[in-house]
Amino acid sequence: MTLLQKRRIALGSLFFMAGLCFSSWAARIPDIQVKFSLSESQLGSLLLGLPVGSLVALPIAGWAVHHFGSRIVVLISVIGYMTFLPLIGFSQSLWMLVPVVVVFGMIGNMMNISLNTQALALEDTYGRSILASFHGLWSLAGFTGAGIGAVMIYLKVLPNIHYLIIASIVLIVLVLAQGYLVSDKSNSAGGGGLLIKKPDDLLLRIGGIAFLGMLCEGCMFDWSGVYFKKVVEIEPGFVALGYVSFMGAMASGRFISDRMNNKFGRVLILRMSGILIFCGLMLSVLFPVPVFATIGFLLVGLGVAAIIPISYSIAGRSKLYTPGVALALVSTISFFGFLIGPPLIGFIADLLSLKASFALVAVAGLGIAVLSSIRLQVFESVDEVTKQ
Repeated sequence: MTLLQKRRIALGSLFFMAGLCFSSWAARIPDIQVKFSLSESQLGSLLLGLPVGSLVALPIAGWAVHHFGSRIVVLISVIGYMTFLPLIGFSQSLWMLVPVVVVFGMIGNMMNISLNTQALALEDTYGRSILASFHGLWSLAGFTGAGIGAVMIYLKVLPNIHYLIIASIVLIVLVLAQGYLVSDKSNSAGGGGLLIKKPDDLLLRIGGIAFLGMLCEGCMFDWSGVYFKKVVEIEPGFVALGYVSFMGAMASGRFISDRMNNKFGRVLILRMSGILIFCGLMLSVLFPVPVFATIGFLLVGLGVAAIIPISYSIAGRSKLYTPGVALALVSTISFFGFLIGPPLIGFIADLLSLKASFALVAVAGLGIAVLSSIRLQVFESVDEVTKQ
């Protein structure tokens, strides 16, 4: 095994650990709600702490990666993530739990930016697209974490012990992997620091595409089960079918999208991704029966799979900003799509119908295809991006 292959395995294992930590936290949210006797609205307010922390961390992450290098930020953030995960379980009051959740969100996003910066550096060394496979490992870890969580719940293991076990696994992996991380230095060229600057045309375009992609992804995460229950009217035991089909297709799509990117080019894959989202959602809206809705959600999952990895890959090659800062800028823009999407679905559903809401999200998919088809000269500064 070559050193390059070892580096890829080491970095992939950290992506997997990041997803495992997040899914482990998510798997025990119902237990957290019971422990603190939280109402639905109180739980919603607590969960808001995660995106708030993530949003606060975005400019800090870009600054830290720019000034200290992504390797240092990866090491610090992984240690912080595995430390604050058990602290969630050991929290004895809301006064402790809320700030811990906020900091957990902050550290998670710093880890996200620094890991992706490492992946971009490794991708450049490989000379071909490999970023999506790392995101695929993160998605795969989501299934793994959910499965471990189900076992822990069945065995009546308390969340704090569950989280300690996960943290121990992460620590072992980190010790084994840290020696293979790329040692990068701060780049004095390009934008850096905490100052908010206007992105260039490339980052604005990619940010818009990522915004629409995250809007679609957020809606599918939060509303797929509701759609299958209320619109498809599937039997209660199969309500999760839509979510599982979407997630399965998204995870699988990320493992094949690198090969597609290398063969057809990133811009064309973005265009096809938008079309898949549009067709999948419209199929589910026009024919809301189990078979067609499931196929539609599979298409949406395949469409969503490549958007964020490609967006990060293109953003990291900005000529105006260093990779860490560029990723933070695009993440900031796209993050608002993830926040806006789910409540927008609810608002439109109350005003019109849930089917109308999903039709609106389908238009967002069409928007991705359009943004990937006009003024292609914006992408000219990115090597091999305009391969058709």
